Amino acid sequence: MSEKIIKVAIVEDDSDIRKLLSLIIDGSPGFECRQTYSNCEDAIENIPKDPPDVVLMDIDLPKLSGIEGIRILKEQLAKTDFLMLTIKEDDESVFQSLCAGATGYLVKDIPPANLLLSIKDVVNGGSPMSAAIARKVTMSFHKNTNSPLSERETEVLKRLCDGENYKTIADAIFVSGNTVRAHIKNIYKKLHVKSRAEAVAKAINNNLL
Repeated sequence: MSEKIIKVAIVEDDSDIRKLLSLIIDGSPGFECRQTYSNCEDAIENIPKDPPDVVLMDIDLPKLSGIEGIRILKEQLAKTDFLMLTIKEDDESVFQSLCAGATGYLVKDIPPANLLLSIKDVVNGGSPMSAAIARKVTMSFHKNTNSPLSERETEVLKRLCDGENYKTIADAIFVSGNTVRAHIKNIYKKLHVKSRAEAVAKAINNNLL
């Protein structure tokens, strides 16, 4: 018996990426790219007429976001799986996407072979995520919800635990060195510590990361 063809739709506003994804899918045995769209509005109007097995959805689209697009389409297409394929890796985008109905979350630097495996995985009941995204999701469940620190302070503290200095932290989170110092001062105050070593020890002992 022949293998079932996995039907895929793509919603991506970058024409080069859209064409590349289409070529990858159509050029791979067991996959077929049935539809491509450059915006959510066209996708919402047409995808329900010929529901695919999987929709690859970008987040940053011209008008309606991919997150809102999934929320609308999921109400009509209970059997279709939605995979976010985006450059965005921030916590808010990840969790909003999953809450909207995305079954998986991938970043655009994923190798083609892994993308195809992820599409197959989601059809078989999996919830594929890029490694960095999976780590974010896992950490969210382990984090102490009673932490006195803000999300940004927690990020700074984690980078302190990883051994980063003020400059690398500032560069990584796109703020000035003075802002990092202010965050660290607040962290020390909230944790009642006086040094990096004490802050790191408290973070580990109290499961703050």
